[in-house]
Amino acid sequence: MAEYPYISGGVCSAKGFKAGGVHCGIRKNVRKPDLAMIVSTVPCAAAAVYTKNLVKGAPILVTKENLADGTAQAVICNSGNANTCNADGVQKAMKMCWLAADALGVRPKDVIVASTGVIGQVLPIEPIAAAIPGLAASLTTHGSEDAARAIMTTDTVIKNFAVSCTLGGKEVRIGGIAKGSGMIHPNMGTMLCFLTTDAAISAKALDAALRSAVDVSFNMVSIDGDTSTNDTCAILANGLAENPKINEPEGEDYKTFTEALTQLCVKIARTIAKDGEGASRLLVCEVTGAKDEENAKKAAKGIICSSLFKAAMFGADANWGRVLCALGYCGAETDVTKVGVSFSSKAGSVKVCENGAGIPFSEEEAKKILSEDEITVHVSLGDGNASATAFGCDLTYDYVKINGDYRT
Repeated sequence: MAEYPYISGGVCSAKGFKAGGVHCGIRKNVRKPDLAMIVSTVPCAAAAVYTKNLVKGAPILVTKENLADGTAQAVICNSGNANTCNADGVQKAMKMCWLAADALGVRPKDVIVASTGVIGQVLPIEPIAAAIPGLAASLTTHGSEDAARAIMTTDTVIKNFAVSCTLGGKEVRIGGIAKGSGMIHPNMGTMLCFLTTDAAISAKALDAALRSAVDVSFNMVSIDGDTSTNDTCAILANGLAENPKINEPEGEDYKTFTEALTQLCVKIARTIAKDGEGASRLLVCEVTGAKDEENAKKAAKGIICSSLFKAAMFGADANWGRVLCALGYCGAETDVTKVGVSFSSKAGSVKVCENGAGIPFSEEEAKKILSEDEITVHVSLGDGNASATAFGCDLTYDYVKINGDYRT
């Protein structure tokens, strides 16, 4: 796959998009913005994927209905309260759409609404209603970072990126912001991610491209094994790049667009994994030699989800037996007598297992390699030619501290 250049601007990198974020009062800390908005100057083709958790935030129900026609023009999102498991949740999610639409001069059904934060607490609509007019008036083509800050919860790093590609001789830009640090084990897309592009592309092709990108990026992330109630990944495409329109999920332009979108989503996914609650290391599991892609994915994600493996990585302990243990129960079909395991980082590489059995290695050298902030575990299965990569983080004392009093 080609490497596409990263550019500045996030969701505002594409033509015709503005964004912003403010503190409206959902959060008690006035230094933390808690309301974000994104808008396109023209209506967009739109697509989204959502959590597979049976308990879904009210905003998902409203957004699904709004996107049924494949069009949207704006995003409104609050942090600090998930608007989930509330009797009046749908009513308030709809109210957020109406308020945003009125302030922006768009149709309420063309607004994507999202919320993130504590589950089961009633969302106060009054501070949102009071802040939306000012927020709408303050949107700028430089506001992506402000919007990215406003959707953060326990995140410590802003997720704000963009890439550029060429379609039919025209430059096309794709930008994205996301939040995600805890309750991360997506089975659809990501925690919250909003993507924008000026590509001319149909809703049908956009949906196919998004699902393809999500499948190898956000669906391959796990921080703690908990699938959130509010996971949403949505994309808006306004066509202002004026490339020859991509009408079907086929052809070279569609392939290029999907590759660029996938690269962006993988970048965001890695950043989310590295910013896991309390994490000190990004863990990447690269599985090769699987019999097919399904088994490769099961193996990679099964290993990255293992609490014992994650704890070992926190201690920079080359306990490769935990890798094989996770491989053995994850459901992947493989011959464990062929498995090889090695660890690598910018400090070097060390092989620790061959043909399903341990081999001599330097514990001192392994400790050095595993003490870096980005670690890759390479697992070769010897069953075929399929491969997959999963992203996670180590399990630290701070994860328990953060989640022990998250609500109170």
